[in-house]
Amino acid sequence: MISCQHDTAVVILSYNGAKWHELFLPLIVAEAHTGYDVIVADNASTDDTLQYVQTNFPTVKTLRIEVNHGFANGYYEALKQIEAKYYILLSADFEVTHGWFPPLRAAMEAQPMLAACQPKIRYYRERDKFEYAGAGGGFMDKYGYLFCRGRIFFDIEKDHNQYDDDIEVFWASGGCFMVRADLYHKVGGLDNELYAHMEEVDLCWRLKNAGYKIGYVGSSTVYHVGGSVISYGSPQKLYYNFRNNLILLLKNEKSSKLVWLFPMRLVLDGVAGLRLLLKGDIKEMLIIVKAHFHCYRDIGKWLGRRRENKKLITTRNEEGIYRRSIVWDYFLLRRKLFTDLGWKPRALRDK
Repeated sequence: MISCQHDTAVVILSYNGAKWHELFLPLIVAEAHTGYDVIVADNASTDDTLQYVQTNFPTVKTLRIEVNHGFANGYYEALKQIEAKYYILLSADFEVTHGWFPPLRAAMEAQPMLAACQPKIRYYRERDKFEYAGAGGGFMDKYGYLFCRGRIFFDIEKDHNQYDDDIEVFWASGGCFMVRADLYHKVGGLDNELYAHMEEVDLCWRLKNAGYKIGYVGSSTVYHVGGSVISYGSPQKLYYNFRNNLILLLKNEKSSKLVWLFPMRLVLDGVAGLRLLLKGDIKEMLIIVKAHFHCYRDIGKWLGRRRENKKLITTRNEEGIYRRSIVWDYFLLRRKLFTDLGWKPRALRDK
């Protein structure tokens, strides 16, 4: 078991990630004096990543996971071995900035009902833009589709300081995710069956169903390279996008809504598959079919997880759910920017 000098452990899950550590660990370590320990959890790397970190960053604590079963399982195994008040799950391909940490910790300390939060996430390669996976905080529409402030489907905004505020969101990005350690373990942590996509949304949903808040802290900024676990636009990404989104609904949605929403999602996903077929994208269409088949094949497992999650439900916190269809608004009404939605999320403050 690793005990921390500070109350926060920044835990970087790494698989053959020496190139990222060479780029990004120096500033992460330099900023550690603001109040955190740095831990690299090596997810069964096949190269000399672990030795590289131990040799070049002697203040960084390390642990090794013997078998790589994916992103979610890597953190599942690592966090069982770390004692801290707060965890920050930080992907290896993130660049932090000077002063990135104190605003996150201050938000958590000020609000006991804040279970988790994320900073502003910008794109490493086009630094004036938000980054696809997290941007200015995560939301979900009435049909379970996910989007971000600063990124709706394929449109990514430039950062003009329009999202520098602190707000409640529905989910925080797993790429840079600060969470209370006791609550993380209380609700069961990341579901390792989800492998490497939407696992943070699932965790946030469980925390919100237990009555807690999820936040976005706009005064903290980090940069993300992106696509280093599962490449954006890849068949694997498409598969987990469809499969895991259905699993989220089965595990966490209230029964009165799930009874009509799940069949509707089957129809909507079928429309998406038909659209791909008409375009001649047969392989992509078959990936959607495969994702659905695998979800149904294991439906007993997901309903079992649903029963476990139900024991944790208190007063559901539904802040961050967009009460319209983001698909309708984006594709038909051409509302490409978050501000086009005419919706203002609640400020992050105690109720």
